[in-house]
Amino acid sequence: MEEVKNGEKLTLVTRKPCFGLPTACPTCLPVYIYLRFAQLPFDVEYNLIYPDSDQIPYVEFGSHVVYNNEKGGVIQSLKDEQTVDLDSDVSGIPEWVSTKAMVESWLAEAVMYELWVGSDGSSAQKIYYSDLPWPIGKCLYFKQIHMVKQLLGITKGNAERREEEIYRRATTAYNALSTRLGEQSFFFENRPTSLDAIFLGHALFTLHALPETSVLRSKLLDHANLVRYAENLKAEFVDADSSSSSASPSQSDPSSSVPKRGPSNWKSNPKSKPKREKTEEEKKFKRRAKYFLVTQLVAVLVFISLLGGSNDAEVEFEDGDDGLDYE
Repeated sequence: MEEVKNGEKLTLVTRKPCFGLPTACPTCLPVYIYLRFAQLPFDVEYNLIYPDSDQIPYVEFGSHVVYNNEKGGVIQSLKDEQTVDLDSDVSGIPEWVSTKAMVESWLAEAVMYELWVGSDGSSAQKIYYSDLPWPIGKCLYFKQIHMVKQLLGITKGNAERREEEIYRRATTAYNALSTRLGEQSFFFENRPTSLDAIFLGHALFTLHALPETSVLRSKLLDHANLVRYAENLKAEFVDADSSSSSASPSQSDPSSSVPKRGPSNWKSNPKSKPKREKTEEEKKFKRRAKYFLVTQLVAVLVFISLLGGSNDAEVEFEDGDDGLDYE
């Protein structure tokens, strides 16, 4: 867009860094890497107060903002609006399209399973809830587990079968990606595309954020060329950037549909600005952030009570099935 062409910086609002990564959120990391691949200057702000918002990550530039839950995600929105498009030369290649779809479905599903269902939850707690009071963070964590199980179609009756299916697909994806990559630096055309950004984000998260006991991590480690690819690009595009810049925790409000940046304490490459009076909209954002914990606690308590009621109803229904005769 014209604002970016004129040199105005983008601002990426993401979740906080940990595990040696600039952001440890598996959804945010590919967007960060995509912007690094594009070699555009951008600031980073960390949102610490909305752990369950599906609008994060989002990118702001000028008066415009693109959210994660709109138009197929941030990367797709940046491409559609011709802000940052690394795929113009490969988007018509059928193998590139199918490979990208495989990474976005099978591998994304595997990470989701490991993060919320197939592990002790320590990584998820550190990434999303460590800045919240313990009771609220714990309740939100259990709420997210329930939602992920629904999204992945996991029930008590099919849990083992679904786990086998998820890991079988991940194994197939790693085999295909390893064969496709060979000894190249990138998957297609010897240059980075959104496929590289998405897979690199996945690989770095799997290698660095998942525990050593992770099944998915062990499957990735079986492919030396994929691991080498990830660590080489990390050194070139991620570590080099982290050593030369910093970023800030932010109180940005992702729940507003108005593309307005919330107040922040500090951010990368800070510049002194004249003090100005806050607008009514900014005051409103600050009030919403202030009451966030209270509203989240109420929502969690309501969720738990409803979940408990639905479980009781399910038990009664199953007990009643014993006397039914299906003929």
